[in-house]
Amino acid sequence: MVAKTSHLPKVAYFCMEYGLDNRFKAYAGGLGILAGDYLKGAKDYDFPIVGIGIKWKQGYTDQMISPEGQPYDTYHNYRYDFLEDTGVTVSVDIRRRTVKCKVWKLDCFGNAPLYLLDTDLPENGEDPWITGQLYGWFGEERIAQEMVLGVGGVRALRALGIEVDVYHFNEGHALFAGLELIREKREQGMAFEAAWEASRRQIVFTTHTPVIQGNESHPIDRLMYMGANLGMTVTQLKKLGGSPFNMTVGALRLSRKSNAVAQLHAKTANKMWKHVKGRSEIIGITNAIHLPTWVDSTMIEAAEKNGDLWAAHTKNKRDLVAFVKARTGIELNVENLIIGFSRRAVPYKRSDLIFSKPELIDPLLKERKVQIIFSGRAHPLDDTGKAIAANLVAMSKKYPGAVVFLENYGMDIGAALTRGSDVWLNNPRRPKEASGTSGMKAAMNGVLNLSILDGWWPEACQHGVNGWQFGDGFESDNETELDAHDRNALYQVLLQEVVPTYYNNRSKWVDMMRQSILSTKDYFSVKRMLEEYYELLYCEEEA
Repeated sequence: MVAKTSHLPKVAYFCMEYGLDNRFKAYAGGLGILAGDYLKGAKDYDFPIVGIGIKWKQGYTDQMISPEGQPYDTYHNYRYDFLEDTGVTVSVDIRRRTVKCKVWKLDCFGNAPLYLLDTDLPENGEDPWITGQLYGWFGEERIAQEMVLGVGGVRALRALGIEVDVYHFNEGHALFAGLELIREKREQGMAFEAAWEASRRQIVFTTHTPVIQGNESHPIDRLMYMGANLGMTVTQLKKLGGSPFNMTVGALRLSRKSNAVAQLHAKTANKMWKHVKGRSEIIGITNAIHLPTWVDSTMIEAAEKNGDLWAAHTKNKRDLVAFVKARTGIELNVENLIIGFSRRAVPYKRSDLIFSKPELIDPLLKERKVQIIFSGRAHPLDDTGKAIAANLVAMSKKYPGAVVFLENYGMDIGAALTRGSDVWLNNPRRPKEASGTSGMKAAMNGVLNLSILDGWWPEACQHGVNGWQFGDGFESDNETELDAHDRNALYQVLLQEVVPTYYNNRSKWVDMMRQSILSTKDYFSVKRMLEEYYELLYCEEEA
């Protein structure tokens, strides 16, 4: 455990997105929600941390559903009167043009200071769009955004007079901050290798994406053209990130230590990147959540003091039913089982797995004995993801009153679902779930997890005591084989344990709710996570 003293290292935390409040549209999903909870925890427990991010003019996307059941994206220009003008502007050279980046400060959502860079300025001519849409593009535009975050972020810290001991890159998007640190040292007379080593001693890195193809890479000639090399030669870039230049590989080689976001994920990440010579060690620091944001304190109090958990949960469930009715006009039965499922719309999360044996699930849905609420967004340019969402909408039309899809997922939907559902379903293809903090939120609200052993759940699951696992941790590169295995396991646990317990053994269900809360509320809180970051990453001395 880290002793709190005035000598703790000061940390600058770089992230492309922050989920702090639904009124601030600067997040796309789990990465941003984690970053938001991290900054709120830093404020609550007085850790010397500042955040560096981007002020996104149009956010990620408002993804709505057409009358025909198809997702479509809408964008709005957001204005935020709660941002503080620091009076600081820094410059970044992108494609041989000087781009001005205005620096804003945000600390009004109970978070440690967050500094946001903004290129939406008249003097930027052709370049105000850079901070327009979060993850809106992939090629030159993505590099430009990441140069603003990384290069602009370091320069903003200098201009603000903020001294930093540790630079924490939350995902590879921030890597150009490391190249800027190298550039600074070379400008002071250091040779390249010495500057690399000195910068490496200042940097730590968190990797999230357990699929190699999901880790961003760019052609080196594109980085040179954009000016993202910051004086490094082609040979030097290849030595750092390979060719094509992989942002995760570069970050692994430019950090003194790295972490994955669950213990299983650490095994997966080390296996994924074992071929990378000269990379940092990847340890496991399991993600956690900010309880005041996500958890109904009444539920924790009832669990701790042996109060009426069912009454407290029923209130949250009624609130969820009312929330759904206000959004969709559909009124679910508060007495019947409600399963929540809120995930990014990508194939490996298998949103429709529960429908894959219609002969088993169809009667339960038609009787409304099982009700399911889905939500989630696809990337605006991901037609496959949008097809997944459209299929869920089609299921809501096939089973009216039993299946619901809530459009335009956001923090408000996430909070309502993880408080008011009875069961939280999670069925990605193992081991592709890095962590899965929504399950932690559900667990602490007494919503019982029904999940394969992936992400955080292997660390928490006590089957039949605080939730359920289905399957035995089986993995296979044959997706057909894996899906068949997990499908059978899901139906076995759902039909033989979950549904009978809910309807026939209420006392056991409530006992499980209590154990769910008591077994997760401390270890999976952001306080533990921050303490581990300091103990295992930030304070560690190099041998």
